[in-house]
Amino acid sequence: MPDADDALLEAFAKILRKQRTAAGLSQEELAHRAGVSMRYVSLLESRRHQPSLATIHGLCQGLGLSMVELIGAVEAEFSERGQH
Repeated sequence: MPDADDALLEAFAKILRKQRTAAGLSQEELAHRAGVSMRYVSLLESRRHQPSLATIHGLCQGLGLSMVELIGAVEAEFSERGQH
C-alpha cells in the first residue's frame, strides 16, 4: 500500500495527464507553455518527480487553469483513493 506522499504524487500525475489531454495538448506543447522541458512533464506524469509551487503555477498557466482548480482536482482524486 503506498504511503500518503506516493498516493498524492500519483493523484497529481493522473490529474495532470487528464487535464493536459482534455486541453488537447501534447507533453511538448504543455512544456513550452509552462516553461519546462518535455522530459520534465513526462517525469511528472509518470510520478518520478515532485513539482515545486512555481512549476505547478506554470503548468496551470499552460493548461488555462487556476491553481485552485488543479489542486482541487488533485485533492478530489486523492480523497477518492481513501488517503485523506
